[in-house]
Amino acid sequence: MEKKLESLLEWGGRKKDAVCLILSGISLIGSLVHVKDLGMDPAWIAIILCGVPIVLEALIGLITKFDIKADVLVSIALIASVSIGEIFAAGEVAFIMQLGAMLEDMTVAKARAGIERLVHLTPCTARKLTGNTEAIIPSEMVQIGDLLRVLPGETIPVNGVIVSGQTSVNQSVMTGESLPVDKMPGDTVSSGTVNQFGPFDMKALKVGDDSSIQRMIKLVQSADAGKAKIVGIADRWATWIVIIALTAAMITWIFSGQIIRAVTILVVFCPCALVLATPTAIMAAIGNATKHGFLVKEGDALERLSAVSCITFDKTGTLTYGTPEVVAIVPVSEQWTEAELYGYAASAELRSEHPLGKAIVKCYLMKESARIHQPETFQMLPGQGVTAVVDGAEILAGNMELFAENQLNWPDSVKESRGQP
Repeated sequence: MEKKLESLLEWGGRKKDAVCLILSGISLIGSLVHVKDLGMDPAWIAIILCGVPIVLEALIGLITKFDIKADVLVSIALIASVSIGEIFAAGEVAFIMQLGAMLEDMTVAKARAGIERLVHLTPCTARKLTGNTEAIIPSEMVQIGDLLRVLPGETIPVNGVIVSGQTSVNQSVMTGESLPVDKMPGDTVSSGTVNQFGPFDMKALKVGDDSSIQRMIKLVQSADAGKAKIVGIADRWATWIVIIALTAAMITWIFSGQIIRAVTILVVFCPCALVLATPTAIMAAIGNATKHGFLVKEGDALERLSAVSCITFDKTGTLTYGTPEVVAIVPVSEQWTEAELYGYAASAELRSEHPLGKAIVKCYLMKESARIHQPETFQMLPGQGVTAVVDGAEILAGNMELFAENQLNWPDSVKESRGQP
């Protein structure tokens, strides 16, 4: 019988709850304007649709677990209001409490919505290499030790180590870093991150539920995205609240002789503020955080965040806008002016897909009046930079490794400014 009642209360889900709330709201408005066409007070519709489920849930908790929660006090107030003919008051309390419950469900749904985005980050397939053949298999069939190939633009299916090839990997989903990280043989890569440039072969090390993205999904799924602590205050103190409310109502009735005053006390004791206001605030906060890319695991996290006075970040990359800009051009030789260096760098990076290269081109177009010359040749070197020929001049644009490989020595003053010996 208990399971049948619970399944009946859960039938229809949120859509049923929304319909019941709309009908209840309309009925309460009808009661306010004294609609008599139904032959009864329209507020009865709110009592039946919203109040009866509250009473049934309270009874189930009391009978099966002797669990006294806030809904017990609400049920007492509802029954007392109906017994003295305050139909509108009963319907109003039932409506507010069910609205708060629905907002709680929506809060949980918003907190869980981030899980779906994480799930979509997991690739469905992987390119498995066997000898000279390449086969596309479901990612869940990848075994430890398998050799996989990842092409530019593809999501890495499992955790592993690169055995051949050089590239840059967008790891923002795992680390928050806004810029890709250069990878070469021997470097590890994580599932859910995106290969930006060159193809590479990797050896699978962690697969299935042991991969980084799956562990992140499980972490979020295991989190309690339900009530914040403040929402549960009424439930934790429900037994004492019920006793105090009944005692205060009884004393009021005895000394005043007016039952309506006693019932008023019961209604006032209903935790409407906690049930309605707190879920609304949490839902709005989670929604706004999601728009800005923050994944909130639980409503309680937002409540605890209000007491935080100091935050420590493990890397500065997580605090940037992800849109680098050119702030200075420093020639290391009097042979070149700032404008000439800037122009050559922008021309060399014109066909680059690297965020830093795109930033150089974008800033040059915004701040300089001279046009960018099309490179005659262009080659991208993953993990190092680019090479290009511009107006007959060979341009190297990249990191220290690129210049060292081409036997180009930096002046000591530049090395000292970069903190290198």
